[in-house]
Amino acid sequence: MDYVYSLLSIVQEIYYFMIIGYLILSWFPNARDSFVGGILGKCVEPYLSPFRRIIPNIGPLDLSPIVALIALRFVFSGIYAVLDYIARLF
Repeated sequence: MDYVYSLLSIVQEIYYFMIIGYLILSWFPNARDSFVGGILGKCVEPYLSPFRRIIPNIGPLDLSPIVALIALRFVFSGIYAVLDYIARLF
């Protein structure tokens, strides 16, 4: 079971840093049009788009990625709790 927790932790951290990397690319002109920006966009935009629809921008500031990162932590905490519960049953 420790292997599953470790694997999920690695996946969570990789996706977390992919989102942060995608946000950093938004600060530079035409960086999202690069090869790396395209790959990150295909991986991250499906997760960020529902948050962007719900949370409005405050001027030029987009707060939806912050909420998305917090939600990502909560989702993985829930997955850990469910896996811990299942492991205790057996």
